[in-house]
Amino acid sequence: MSGETWTFVGIAVAVVFAVVGLVLVLQSREPGRHADPGTRPSRDAFRQGEAPEPPPRKRAAVVVNPTKFEDLDEVHEKLKKVCADHDWDDPLFLETTKDDVGFGQTREALEQGVDLVCALGGDGTVRAVGEELVGTDVPFGLLPGGTGNLLARNLLLPVDDLEKAMAVALTGRNRRIDVAWMVLDEDDESLELEEGAGANSSSGPRKHAFFVMAGLGLDAAIMDSTSEELKKRIGWAAYVPSGFSHWLGDRFTTTVAIDGGAEETKRARMVVIGNCGKITGGIELMPDAEPDDGLLDLIVLAPRGVAAWASVAARVVTRSDRTSSDLSRSKCTAATVRVDEKQRVQLDGDIIGEASRLAVEIEPRAVVVRTEVGKNGSPTS
Repeated sequence: MSGETWTFVGIAVAVVFAVVGLVLVLQSREPGRHADPGTRPSRDAFRQGEAPEPPPRKRAAVVVNPTKFEDLDEVHEKLKKVCADHDWDDPLFLETTKDDVGFGQTREALEQGVDLVCALGGDGTVRAVGEELVGTDVPFGLLPGGTGNLLARNLLLPVDDLEKAMAVALTGRNRRIDVAWMVLDEDDESLELEEGAGANSSSGPRKHAFFVMAGLGLDAAIMDSTSEELKKRIGWAAYVPSGFSHWLGDRFTTTVAIDGGAEETKRARMVVIGNCGKITGGIELMPDAEPDDGLLDLIVLAPRGVAAWASVAARVVTRSDRTSSDLSRSKCTAATVRVDEKQRVQLDGDIIGEASRLAVEIEPRAVVVRTEVGKNGSPTS
């Protein structure tokens, strides 16, 4: 072949290769350009989807003692408004009864899956609700409704503003506190329980939780003889006349053993076991007591006359922790107490009966309470 012929052949081969390459490229693009419309995502798939539904609002339960309020409907409306203002659902209201002071109502609230359980009544309502919340991790809200509001006072919570207390319960910080237990000896032949004491409690009639103080002797006698009507009218000052009528009563013999140690016997007017230190009137009976230190504070009070009482009063007012024969102080995690003659027994201000033998122990950090501030005024978490 001539040179021109070879040139023509080369050009022809190059053209063939170019055409074949172009065909292959077009074939490789065909499925993407002409795919079945049914296999392609719809145009709506590229549009922004609808906003998801908001999560359900939280809900609180309020276990309320209706006898503490003249207008319960007004109380309901106030608490509903506070909940609405904080984007919570209307609260579940559960009323206490003569036969159940809050135990069963609290269990019902837990069964309904509420996010918070509040006690609205006296210290007895607080004690019942708190007892059923032990170990549940469901927060406990304290709303003022009684004369003492002792646990709320010890935790620096509002005691004269219902709406503010509810706001703290909804939005406050969680603080774990101890619960103290009193166990009454079932073999105590002198044991006489008040009608309905511990009724419907999960723990039964002989095991009772308390959060502030328990005692037998003088303090229980004072609380037992104080008029409920007078407490409604003048508050904690109602205990004063009752105190004067009992403060020089007969002493009794008590035998105390702490943390399984040796027994100590002495004459006394009252024995008080505390988880918190502040009592009615803002008095710091146990200045070193903390509700979350895992310890109980135990006092044996035994003044014999006016001068001894004056000395004891001075030490209480000045928050002295000095121990003497008139006022002895101990710290422990458990204790047993025996008396030579049965005495009235109180738990957070409620009389539960008469007994001559009992035991107490602490369960550390067993309840979650909603608070404004933590220990010594510092924020909690």
